[in-house]
Amino acid sequence: MFDKHLTPNLVALALILASLVLPQPWHSLLMSTGLFALSGALTNWLAVHMLFERVPGLYGSGVITLHFEEFKSGILRMVHDELLSKDKVERLLVNSPPSDSVNTPGVEKSPGGLSGAIDLEPMLTSIDLDAAYDQLVATIVDSSFGSVLAMVGGEQALQPLREPFKKRMQGFLADAARSPRIQALVGEQLSKAASSEQFVNKLDKLLRARLDEMTPEMVRDIMQRMIRNHLGWLIVWGGVFGGLIGLAVELAGLLG
Repeated sequence: MFDKHLTPNLVALALILASLVLPQPWHSLLMSTGLFALSGALTNWLAVHMLFERVPGLYGSGVITLHFEEFKSGILRMVHDELLSKDKVERLLVNSPPSDSVNTPGVEKSPGGLSGAIDLEPMLTSIDLDAAYDQLVATIVDSSFGSVLAMVGGEQALQPLREPFKKRMQGFLADAARSPRIQALVGEQLSKAASSEQFVNKLDKLLRARLDEMTPEMVRDIMQRMIRNHLGWLIVWGGVFGGLIGLAVELAGLLG
């Protein structure tokens, strides 16, 4: 497997060793190329290592752990600017991209109103329709029709209607979930909740509490997982360009 942190240094070292057994001008060409490549790769490897780890005697190493509080403040500012602004909290709540709003007669869209379809079906279809039917039957029994119902079998006479009732209600609720008027009303309520200072402050407290739980080592590990593999290319290209510079310098000397 190609190790971006180790392979460039080993290749540069191999060029230096190979130059020791070759005659001129190959000796000088490979030696210069290898030394410059090793210099570029090794210094870039040390820079990447110093970014994450403290190196005794090297001022500025371990920058992530040393400036831990600044990183936390930067994360907090970024989240405030990118997530906790009024319009972005609204989009987060409805979990839909901005689009042209639905114009519904009788429902005015608030200035901070939400746009995009809101999926209400999972919430509405979770309603216990058996309980709703039981309440309907209880209402009939307690009404003036109760005595008439008792003459034809009481509550049991209504049981065959349970499934048709549930089926019709499910269809009604599904239609209601897609209704532009219901969508607009729910969107307006979510918009008011999202724009409330209390809601944003609660999110801010949750974020600060989570950041306070983090240690410098945790932040360092997060940063390592995110960028260390990509920073390895700095070592690779440091070795490549260093070698090319060394080769060019030696060729210029030979041709001059």
